[in-house]
Amino acid sequence: MLIASSNIKVYLALGTTDMRKSINGLSVLVSELLDLDLFSGNLFVFCNKKQNMLKIFYWDRNGFCLWHKRLEKDRFNWPKSKQEVITIERRELEWLLNGLSISQQEAHIPINYSTIF
Repeated sequence: MLIASSNIKVYLALGTTDMRKSINGLSVLVSELLDLDLFSGNLFVFCNKKQNMLKIFYWDRNGFCLWHKRLEKDRFNWPKSKQEVITIERRELEWLLNGLSISQQEAHIPINYSTIF
């Protein structure tokens, strides 16, 4: 994926974002609207109204990086919520990029045992 470090957080900026925004415009959204640290190295993910484009914005040691994916067919399964931003895991980002929901209802249900026999 984009970043190999395991302590990186992934933030989804919910709702829609104008995809004409580039590094400067997205940095304003992250720092002022979402009130998050631009220089943390965390990933900030944005989606357009048609849900066929994603932009991932992050700081990498000495500069900002912008990763863009546009689907030629289909749409991203972008979550709907009243929150402005949610935090997801890297595996959920991979699901999202592959067209899956970040809340896999069909996944195996976790089982918690208290004893072993």
